[in-house]
Amino acid sequence: MNSLGDSGWRLRAIRGATTVTNNTVEAVRSAVDELLDALEAHNAVDPDQIVSVTFSVTPDIDAVFPAKIARQRSGWDTVPLLDVQHMQVEGSLSHCIRLLMHVYIPAIAPSVHHPYLRGASNLRPDWASSLSVSGHRQE
Repeated sequence: MNSLGDSGWRLRAIRGATTVTNNTVEAVRSAVDELLDALEAHNAVDPDQIVSVTFSVTPDIDAVFPAKIARQRSGWDTVPLLDVQHMQVEGSLSHCIRLLMHVYIPAIAPSVHHPYLRGASNLRPDWASSLSVSGHRQE
C-alpha cells in the first residue's frame, strides 16, 4: 500500500448534510450515523486517511455534539473532529447538520460523492442522495 504522501493519493474535501426532526440525542445520533454511513458507502474513506472533520449545526440543535457520535464509530476515536454552530441566516434550513471532511483518497478513485440526505437534499439538489445506504428512499 502507498503511503499518503505518495502520488497515488489526493487530498479531497467531502461535504454533506442532513436534518433531524427533533433536538434529541437519539435523533441526532440517527442522522449523524446515517450521514457517515452514506459517506463511507459511496467513497473510499478509511478513518486512518481522514485529516479532519468539521460538523456545523444550526442553533436549534444542542442535544449532543455530532463529533461525540462520530468518535464512537470504529476507527474514528483518533480522527480530529470539531463541532461549530452554523451561521444563522433568515429563512435558512433549520435542524440541519453539515459536515466538511478532508481526507486522502486514492487518486484513481471515482468522483467523490457528497451525501445530502433528508431535508438537506434541497440545499444541493445536484449532490442530493435519493437513496439511503439501505436502498430506501429518503423522506
